[in-house]
Amino acid sequence: MIGIARLALVGLLAIMAMSTARAEDALKAKIGVLRLSSSAPVFIAQDKGYFREAGLEVELKFFDAAQPIAVATTSGDVDFGITAFTAGLYNLAGKGTLKVIGGMSREKAGYPLIGYFASNNAYAAGLKTPKDLAGKRVAVTQVGSSFHYSLGLLADKYGFKLADVKIVPLQSLSNAAAALKGETVDAALLPISTARKLMDEGGAKFLGWVGDETPWQLGAVFASPKTLTNKVLVTKLLGALAKADREYHDVILAAMKDGVAPINDKTKPLLEIIAKYTNLPVEQVVGNCAYIDPDGKLDVKNVDNQIKWLQEQGFADKGFDANAIIAKDYVKAD
Repeated sequence: MIGIARLALVGLLAIMAMSTARAEDALKAKIGVLRLSSSAPVFIAQDKGYFREAGLEVELKFFDAAQPIAVATTSGDVDFGITAFTAGLYNLAGKGTLKVIGGMSREKAGYPLIGYFASNNAYAAGLKTPKDLAGKRVAVTQVGSSFHYSLGLLADKYGFKLADVKIVPLQSLSNAAAALKGETVDAALLPISTARKLMDEGGAKFLGWVGDETPWQLGAVFASPKTLTNKVLVTKLLGALAKADREYHDVILAAMKDGVAPINDKTKPLLEIIAKYTNLPVEQVVGNCAYIDPDGKLDVKNVDNQIKWLQEQGFADKGFDANAIIAKDYVKAD
């Protein structure tokens, strides 16, 4: 009996040693991300162990705006950034300090993500729809941000000058929401996850969705040239994300109706993961599911259009296009 016990102990120690070795062998990576549903596949891959299965030990670092993620990726504070395109990101990429390696969220009709919201006073004074934003004070996170670009697309659609809109850059989503509630701006572009509390408390009015007004490629996966030298790391990370992209699309997005995902035995586990990382109840997550291509494809043509628009506005440096900032070995073009 003692011999059997000793054998069992030896076996247990061997298993523990193997587990420790595997943990030590795992490639480490830090990902910069926002607590938004637009990053749902990242949360799914982390929580369901897809990164770990790929041989990665991933740490998520959370930010409150997109541009700081691009800066952190360039500086090496994080290895990968997953967030919205901004003028600052494009400028860094144009200088060769960042490369886009995959697609993430998109503004798409029928998938609520970023909305236009009015202050109560402005709404009462006639600001009822997105096309009424001309001449108004509108809060965004930063000049040249995805929110700013969305306003530019809206101006082009309805034939007013973007210069007629008073852009108020407030550096973070929380600051923009506070300004809207405090009536120091007439309107703001906010993700529904940020704006919902305002609306529930009667502090803002909904005007419309960016995806319904002007669909475009909102987010991407990117990395520094230094990170890209580790091809094994990049391939493993994109593989894990691809698995999560497909699951998120097939389970949640495919079940959505009128912009809302149902809560059932199939969708609930994934919705609970998104709720966990976005700090929202599941009942709010269901109406806040961003569209993401099931194959992680990137709309390269739209990315090129974004760059040209930002260059025309003076927000992005000239001399580069989409082809110059994309890592072609990894990007699946749409």
